[in-house]
Amino acid sequence: MPHLVLYTFGVLKAPLADPAPLTREFHDGADAIYQKISQHPGYLAHAQAAEGDQGSHFDLDWGTWGEFAVPTWYGKGRTAETTALAATLSLWTGLRPAFDAIYTGLHRAALNRRYDWFERTGHPPYAFWWVSDGVIPTWQDGVSRLEHLDEHGSAPHAFAFQHPFAPDGTPMKTKDVGPRSDRVH
Repeated sequence: MPHLVLYTFGVLKAPLADPAPLTREFHDGADAIYQKISQHPGYLAHAQAAEGDQGSHFDLDWGTWGEFAVPTWYGKGRTAETTALAATLSLWTGLRPAFDAIYTGLHRAALNRRYDWFERTGHPPYAFWWVSDGVIPTWQDGVSRLEHLDEHGSAPHAFAFQHPFAPDGTPMKTKDVGPRSDRVH
């Protein structure tokens, strides 16, 4: 059975190490959001650095998730003091569970505040794609899929909620993914 991959990427207004209240607020709330999402039905796994690793995203051991990578449009720092990004890479059983987890609860509240923390880059903040059961996507896979979505729009190779595709590559109707009132554009 295929699994859905979700890669998210955002450029923060300030480095993660910045003690400013907004940056701290974003950083301090992330653990609670990850914990809640990891308990959601349909969630399978997400990229995590090896326990005890410290440093920037770029220095961490991500195991089977591969070496950390970023889209070409990321132009900020790459050290623990200068890194100004948030990225996730996760596996799901399908679009509906991912939609429900992302657009409800703590994560929905965070999405409502995203422009307090993140720059408006003009690039998509996430990309979905399907993989075979047992495949672990890499950070580089996420970057290439997000860049493909940015350059070509939604396609079976990489897509957004607004224009989803089934595992076999056929287009899906958005109404089959989530309720109209919860769609975020």
